[in-house]
Amino acid sequence: MDIDEKVSGPGGASQKNWTHLNTSNELPLEMRFNHGHMVSITVYTVLMIISATGNLTVLTQLLKRRRAARASRLDVLLMHLAVADLMVTFLMMPLEIAWAGTVQWLAGDFMCRVMMFTRTFGLYLSSFVLICIAIDRYFAILKPLNVTWEARVRKALATAWICAGLASLPQSFIFHLEEHPDVAGYFQCVSYGSLPTERHEFAYFLVNMILMYVAPLVSTLYCSSAALAEIIRRSNTSNDKMRRSGVGILGRARARTLKMTVTIVLVFFACWSPYYCYCLWYWIDKESVRSLDPAFQKAMWLFSCTNSCANPIVYGVFNRNRWRSRPNARYRNGSMRRGSRFTYGDSMEISAATLVRARSSLQNERNERRDSTYNSKNGTQTHLNHNNNLVANGIV
Repeated sequence: MDIDEKVSGPGGASQKNWTHLNTSNELPLEMRFNHGHMVSITVYTVLMIISATGNLTVLTQLLKRRRAARASRLDVLLMHLAVADLMVTFLMMPLEIAWAGTVQWLAGDFMCRVMMFTRTFGLYLSSFVLICIAIDRYFAILKPLNVTWEARVRKALATAWICAGLASLPQSFIFHLEEHPDVAGYFQCVSYGSLPTERHEFAYFLVNMILMYVAPLVSTLYCSSAALAEIIRRSNTSNDKMRRSGVGILGRARARTLKMTVTIVLVFFACWSPYYCYCLWYWIDKESVRSLDPAFQKAMWLFSCTNSCANPIVYGVFNRNRWRSRPNARYRNGSMRRGSRFTYGDSMEISAATLVRARSSLQNERNERRDSTYNSKNGTQTHLNHNNNLVANGIV
């Protein structure tokens, strides 16, 4: 197939997938199982094993924390990120393996539309969950006691799932089953001909790139920059109310989670940037792209899929101390590990119970100040009333 007729991945170029036959009746190499298909099957299989192992391990650890009532907001968000990566692992990667094995599409038009939907759903969901994580870090650092965002986290995650479904839905209408014009009985799942002009195809690509790639990067860049500026400001402030109220140590825990969040997004940027740069190159200068080996284009798409394998690795690196902790290394009450500054070991985020205690501490402090002020004013007023009564009785 000509390289200008197929760009793999969501929002790619017009995927015609057709190559006209030569003078002989032999099918072209790209329409038969070849070495490139074998490489794709091998790479996808390795990626699927690594991603499944890593994400299932992360999900298991997070579910254990949730059952122990120690899951924080970030843990819940990371659970959804792991689920999104598992959807890529068990829906998109097996599809790519089976498609490379059969070369043509053998599952019919309905499954073509359904599988193209599921092929991108996990990718969109992963991007939208990253946006939720960026917003969560913004509130965790800048507004740690804000109850509004904490109450809306689940709504934000529900919105991410709905938006991922809506963003993936056009795939079901764009892709369809089509028979090869020169080879009877040779079918392929293609997007060619669904959009009227190349301008529409380019617009669809831009929308896809903004939703899946640009939006997570911009949101994380803004939220992380604001959070880092707040951390620097607090470190330079000697009279920090949060530190005096006992929440300063929680701020340090959140600073560590910010590092993990930034690392996850940097990995996302590194994995997806080559693919989208290649796609932009395709739309800007198609002639120069035609001279490239088609294997280069496939390599860009394969490299972007490594993002699902990298996320659990990043999480494991930042949480290795927590996973290595042993039951006998805890105090008798089980609340703190020896040598750890944070509750429940080297926790990457404070638990809900800890946050409640912190809020309660601040609220008690405010109440004490209010009562002290009220008693002071009330005592002054009582003294004045007593003097007035003495004057009225003619004693003074």
